[in-house]
Amino acid sequence: MMEGKEKQAEESRSVEENFALLDDMIKKMESEDVTLEESFQLYQRGMQVLKEVGQTIDGYEKQIRILNGSGETEEME
Repeated sequence: MMEGKEKQAEESRSVEENFALLDDMIKKMESEDVTLEESFQLYQRGMQVLKEVGQTIDGYEKQIRILNGSGETEEME
């Protein structure tokens, strides 16, 4: 059941929060106290978060509107 709550929390994080999470993961991976297994788990998790960030940014890019020559807005393709 915990996985469902984690998934909801992931979806509600902002891009900035995800970048902060990634920064924390990197710092943990650089720590001398982290095991190889923990580093691998952090790496996998970081890649998932990075993918989510990319998808979010892609969604924002699709919503960007540009002005055409007549001053009207249109969806950017």
